[in-house]
Amino acid sequence: MKVFYYLVLLVTTTVVHAQDCGGMANAGGTCVPPDVAMPDYPQQASQSPPEIWVDHYGAIATDFSHGSVGVANNLRNENAAEQAAISACQAGGGVTCNIEITYRNQCAGLVAGNAGHNTKAGLSVEEAMKRAMNVCEAADTNCQAFYKYSGCSFPTRIQ
Repeated sequence: MKVFYYLVLLVTTTVVHAQDCGGMANAGGTCVPPDVAMPDYPQQASQSPPEIWVDHYGAIATDFSHGSVGVANNLRNENAAEQAAISACQAGGGVTCNIEITYRNQCAGLVAGNAGHNTKAGLSVEEAMKRAMNVCEAADTNCQAFYKYSGCSFPTRIQ
């Protein structure tokens, strides 16, 4: 009789162990990964923290009467970017430096032609230059993209 109980215990343990899914949900003897939705099985909500991003600003300032351009990138606010661009313009010999463009979380570039210049923003320097070039070519001649006076200020993820 003891042998009979021992065999029953051995068979029961083997069956229970065979259906163990190593921490995964058991769907009628079949192991299912916990990220697979199953009827009547409570799903856990994602506990990922929300993403937090910090904006960055840039600016371009010019004084073409004195041949000076100043560019600032990756600053924490619009005012800081504008002041840095004006300072860079003045450091290059500018006297009456004016802000051409201020941008947030994107890029900007400068294009000049025979009659004038313009700045545009875009998701990349290439896109910004293309936009500025389109404006220049529609109204001016001898348009040139000044990549030296371009830049990007992208947001930074802090969480």
